[in-house]
Amino acid sequence: MNSSLSLVTAQACALILLTFVAHADPLQESITATDKNNRKEQASQQRIDSLGEQTRAMLEEYHALNRELDSLTVYNDQLQRLVQSQDEEQVLIHRQMDDIELTQREIVPLMLRMIDSLERFVTDDIPFLQPERLQRVQLLRDLMDRSDVAVAEKYRRALEAYQIELDYSRTLEAYREELDLDGQDLTVDFLRLGRIGLYYQTLDGRAAAYWDQVAQTWMPLDTSGRLAVRRALRVANQQAAPELLELPIPNGRSHAGH
Repeated sequence: MNSSLSLVTAQACALILLTFVAHADPLQESITATDKNNRKEQASQQRIDSLGEQTRAMLEEYHALNRELDSLTVYNDQLQRLVQSQDEEQVLIHRQMDDIELTQREIVPLMLRMIDSLERFVTDDIPFLQPERLQRVQLLRDLMDRSDVAVAEKYRRALEAYQIELDYSRTLEAYREELDLDGQDLTVDFLRLGRIGLYYQTLDGRAAAYWDQVAQTWMPLDTSGRLAVRRALRVANQQAAPELLELPIPNGRSHAGH
């Protein structure tokens, strides 16, 4: 009896064990499959994350390249405008050079005529500062023969000489210079009143005269005339205050001036 019970119990345990083993294999397979799926999902997520990072990097690079392309486009447009401007400037420079060459051919003869006219004017004018003025004319002639001086500079110097002559008409001037009187050189004080009157006085003050442009000679002054020239010389030399002066002029009338 006891032997039979033990045999039945052993069989029951064996059956339970077989049932557990039969059910354990699918469970283990399910766990294993789940684990594999989890690992696959993790790998997939990692690949997705990696692709996301690559995509963001590529997108940033794309935007950077677009910005660089925009900058290069603007720079290229600027360079094209600069090249076009330089081309236009070269055309203008060539045209100006042609015009300058034509102008030089026209202005050089004009300047030569200006110098001739200036020399005649100085020679025919009342004889004040003659050596200095004639030397200025000669310097202009020498300047015209120099190849190292631009035409514009030559023209400027010619105009400057004309301006100096023009200024003589508006000034009162005193200067000391040699005077040829009857073949004898005499140092005298000259007084120039614009281009209206030219006078001299000897250094001792005993003699004075004015230039008669019509007669082309010096006309002596009387005592009152000498005193007037002496006062005018003091004013011109800034040794006396300006005052109303009466000086003889070539037409025989008196001239009043400061």
